[in-house]
Amino acid sequence: MSRLSSRSVLTLAGLVAAVVLGAGLGAVAFSRLDDGSTVVRQVTVTTAEPASSSSSTISEIYNRASKGVVEISASSGGGLGGPSSSAQGSGFVYDEQGHIVTNQHVVAGADTFRVSLWNGTEFDARLVGADPSTDLAVLKIEAPQASLRPLALASSAEVAVGDPVLALGSPFGLEGTLTQGIVSALHREMTAPNNFAIRDTIQTDAAINHGNSGGPLLDDLGRVIGVNAQIESESGGSDGVGFAIPSNTVKSIVTQLVATGTVEHAYLGIKMTAVADGVMVTEVLPDTPADQAGLKAATGSRTENGVDVPTGGDVVVAFDGTKVTTESDLQAAVDSRSPGETIEFTILRGGKTLTLGIRLAERP
Repeated sequence: MSRLSSRSVLTLAGLVAAVVLGAGLGAVAFSRLDDGSTVVRQVTVTTAEPASSSSSTISEIYNRASKGVVEISASSGGGLGGPSSSAQGSGFVYDEQGHIVTNQHVVAGADTFRVSLWNGTEFDARLVGADPSTDLAVLKIEAPQASLRPLALASSAEVAVGDPVLALGSPFGLEGTLTQGIVSALHREMTAPNNFAIRDTIQTDAAINHGNSGGPLLDDLGRVIGVNAQIESESGGSDGVGFAIPSNTVKSIVTQLVATGTVEHAYLGIKMTAVADGVMVTEVLPDTPADQAGLKAATGSRTENGVDVPTGGDVVVAFDGTKVTTESDLQAAVDSRSPGETIEFTILRGGKTLTLGIRLAERP
C-alpha cells in the first residue's frame, strides 16, 4: 500500500530485545459455493475413505497445516562491541529439501538463525537469500525428511473478497497459534523494507500480532495464499487490518532465491500518477533509466473537481505495445522484465506521440 494514512503500518516480527517490529495475519476455513452462498447439508462419512479436503473442519486443516509451520529465532552477536539483538517470527516449510519461507524483516541484520519444527525439534539454519523489495526470505535447515511437512501454494489470482482464510504462526512466541477471518480486500499495496511497493497484497480481518511475521495465510483447503507481513494499527496491536504478500509473488521470488540466492528487479526510476490518457510522470529520479532517456516530469498542476491534477509531464500510454492506464499497469509491466532489457515506451508529450527505447536497470 502506499503509506497507510496517519495510522501506524507495522511489520510483524517480534524483537526479543528492545525493539518490536510488528504483527501478523489471520483467517478462517469453510466450504463455499462459487456464487458465495452457503448451503447446509447432511454428509455421511464412512470409515473406509477419509473425508475430502473440501469438507475438512478448521481443526482438521489445522492438524495438517500446523506441521508445516515453524518458529524462527534470529539473532546478531553485536560485533566490535555493538549491541546484540534478537528477533522472533514465523515461517513455513517450502519443500522437502528443508527450505523455509519467512519475511525479510524477520532475518534482517541477523547472523544466527534457529528453526523450531512442529515436533519441537530445533535446527540451526543458514540464510539462502532475502529480497527486501518483497519482504521475503528463505532459510535452509538440515532436518530429517520425515520431519518436514511442506505446505502447498495455491494461486493468489483465484482469491476473492469474502473467502474464508486461516493464519498460523507464533505471536508473542506462542507457537502453533491459529486465527481465522476472511479476505477483506485485494490489490492493496504495502511498503517494503526498502520503501518500494509490494503490489497486489491480500487484506484480511484476522487477528495478527507480534511474531506472526512470515507465517502462512491459508485458504479453506489448507493451501498457502499469502505470507503474513504487516498490519495497519492505531493502537500498535491487532485492529483487524492485516496484509499478506500474495502466493504468486511468493512463488516467483522464492524460486529465484532457492536457485541463486538473489533476486533482480527491473527499474525505471520515476514517480507517477494515473491521468485520463495513461500514466503521467510526476518525478524523474536522477541517474536512472528514465533520466538517461529524457523522460520529463510534470511542471505544474490544475484543479479538477477539487483535486490537484499534474500537468506538463510525459504521459506513458503504452509499454512495449501494451496499453497502460494505471500506475499498477506500468509497475507490473516493469516488474515483468529483467534489468538490461530495452523496452519501447509510447508517450504523449505536448500533444504529440513519441516512442522512446529505455534500457531498464537493476533496482537499487
